[in-house]
Amino acid sequence: MSQSVKRAARIIDSIAEQPKTVVQLAEEFELHRSTMFRELQALEEVGYARRRRDGTYSLGFHLVALAQTSLESIDLREVAADHLRRLHRTVGNTVHLGALMENSIIYVDKVEDASGVRMYSRVGAPVRLHCSGVGKAVLANLDQAQRDALLATTDWKRYTDTTITNRAELDAELAQIAEQGWAADDGEFEDFVNCVAVPIVTSAGVVGALSLTAIRMVQDLEQLKTRIPLMQQTAARIARELG
Repeated sequence: MSQSVKRAARIIDSIAEQPKTVVQLAEEFELHRSTMFRELQALEEVGYARRRRDGTYSLGFHLVALAQTSLESIDLREVAADHLRRLHRTVGNTVHLGALMENSIIYVDKVEDASGVRMYSRVGAPVRLHCSGVGKAVLANLDQAQRDALLATTDWKRYTDTTITNRAELDAELAQIAEQGWAADDGEFEDFVNCVAVPIVTSAGVVGALSLTAIRMVQDLEQLKTRIPLMQQTAARIARELG
């Protein structure tokens, strides 16, 4: 790989971590300011960098679009399949896998409860973002713009007494989810069903989430929470395979 390509890649990595000015980047790479300015201009021309109003440079929209295309080309279901079934053999609960696809989250795999109890969800159906563990686990790991895009068409319908019905309340819960690393559905779509979910986060960002679901009379939320460490281990293994 040529030195110029290596340097361009390193500059992209640098502004991905934090937006920086020409001066900051020139110092970081030990280049003259005019040389760094030309490097940034070249990256800007191809959409890999963009100059912000405050004079700093951040990732360009074309590069972000390429990253999204790459994420969408990954067959999350294929990679996760064995891991989900291994988890299911241990816990017995219904296991769901949701994938982030453009401006929606879709159920892409499901392993039914070992007891034969069937849940409402189906593979290929969209996830209800404001009242599902999978939806909240993904939303909590998105930036503001991505979150806004996903929630733009949410109807905020109240299904049960515990359903979140407004953005402010949801954002408050998402902040807590981001801090603790898992989400819950406490009878928010069907009052007799609860679930816990964990995000699947790769080096490129969140790509989906997996959840365990149970009838409340069989396993309550506190019992499901004891499975979270095992779920997080499963999610981490999937993420490592995805890269």
